[in-house]
Amino acid sequence: MKRSDAVRKMTGLTIMLPGGIVPPEILAKVSELAGKYGFGVYVSTAQNLRLINIAEEHLDAIRNELAAAGAVFKGPGRFPLARVCIGAVNCNLGIADTIALAMRIHERFGSREKVKPKFKIAISGCPAACSGAMLTDIGIVATRAGFDLHVGGKGGPKPRVGRRVLKGVSEGEILDAIETLVEFHDRKTGKKQRFSKLLDEPDFPFSG
Repeated sequence: MKRSDAVRKMTGLTIMLPGGIVPPEILAKVSELAGKYGFGVYVSTAQNLRLINIAEEHLDAIRNELAAAGAVFKGPGRFPLARVCIGAVNCNLGIADTIALAMRIHERFGSREKVKPKFKIAISGCPAACSGAMLTDIGIVATRAGFDLHVGGKGGPKPRVGRRVLKGVSEGEILDAIETLVEFHDRKTGKKQRFSKLLDEPDFPFSG
């Protein structure tokens, strides 16, 4: 037997979790399948549920059972889910309901197809910015005066704080601004592109 034949091929599968919320039926199904097929479960920094070390021969069966339970899987062209802190409902410092806003973003943009990578969204329920909103491509920070919008933040070896382009605006204005930014990103790039590299374009839609 060849060495390559003896090594079992492993893969992974990512379940998207709008608002970082795990539906009980999906949680129960993941637990059941993990016991049956022996894969691991990892909560990613993007607040999705990553199933790891799945034997390739089991992938289709696992995917089908999870889809039947209502799971939606991460894949190319999908609109990114917003990373959130726990928000006002569950934090004494919170000003805004971050989970509800994340759900509204998902409802408005989640059905978009062929979304170009690579940008991320984060929502913070107060200026402490626990979700890293100021270090994210599109970062939303709740304040007593409304929402601030930051664009172009990023981590990595050369981190950058996002530029504040809107201050103290309404939720509706935030949603409209996200649409403007997504359309701009789509026009300006045909490949993976962070917003930090687009801030100085002459037609960037916000003056800051």
